[in-house]
Amino acid sequence: MTTAEFDEEMLSTRKLLERVPEDKFGWQPQEKSLTLERLANHVAAIPMYPSLVIHQRGTRPAEAASKVELLESFNRNVAEGRAALAGAEDRMNQVMPVTCTVSKPLGAILRKAVMNHLIHHRGQLTVYLRLLDVAVPGMYGPSADERS
Repeated sequence: MTTAEFDEEMLSTRKLLERVPEDKFGWQPQEKSLTLERLANHVAAIPMYPSLVIHQRGTRPAEAASKVELLESFNRNVAEGRAALAGAEDRMNQVMPVTCTVSKPLGAILRKAVMNHLIHHRGQLTVYLRLLDVAVPGMYGPSADERS
């Protein structure tokens, strides 16, 4: 994983978080699902995971209670994660323990723990927005809401 890939995904993620309606934070599609607030906070927290993986320490950020706090938290998490990633780009092939019995290259760990994880939950968030009739921004090109 490179900082360029990270930066590109963070731009798409920010566009999505900007669309989250604060007045619907308590909404959830069904009782087993996270609320919109919890899911958006999770998506906003994932960008700091490179710091957790690389430094093998850290804490999850506090849950944001407003859209302004959500975007501020996201910005801080992106900065922290990017700094950790930039400082470790020469170590992406270094094998690190994942569990007591499994080791993988740092780049593979970051791709799964950060990028794949983020993209998965970002997809969930797009479904929430669609169900709330909020225009979904395109992630890798125009969305159905952006086509004319």
